[in-house]
Amino acid sequence: MANLGHKSLIVNGYSDHVHILFGRNPSLSTSDTVSAIKKSSSFFINEQKWFPGKFQWQDGYGAISYSRSQIDDVYKYIANQEDHHKSRRFREEYIEMLRRVEIDFKEEFLFDFFDKMNDGL
Repeated sequence: MANLGHKSLIVNGYSDHVHILFGRNPSLSTSDTVSAIKKSSSFFINEQKWFPGKFQWQDGYGAISYSRSQIDDVYKYIANQEDHHKSRRFREEYIEMLRRVEIDFKEEFLFDFFDKMNDGL
């Protein structure tokens, strides 16, 4: 992220998604940033041969901006992904987040959710 002029604050996720909190370089769009992250991380993962076959991210992403006053809460939320998802699926969380920040959406246009990975919840 630093090579793009962003300030990475925390990166964490769960079995089917990743959260990244960063201070954004205003001269680079969010879509260009996500594209660069997906490209470089896919290359790295495939180079390490962590998965059989070829790893690739699915199309799409979600991005929500926060004010400076919310950074501590968002940081703690991202840091505790494993505990958080013991009781809640990503799909439920994502849709609630969209509604909470009043982002209009149609479910058929959301990216694929892999709830089967979390059937133990």
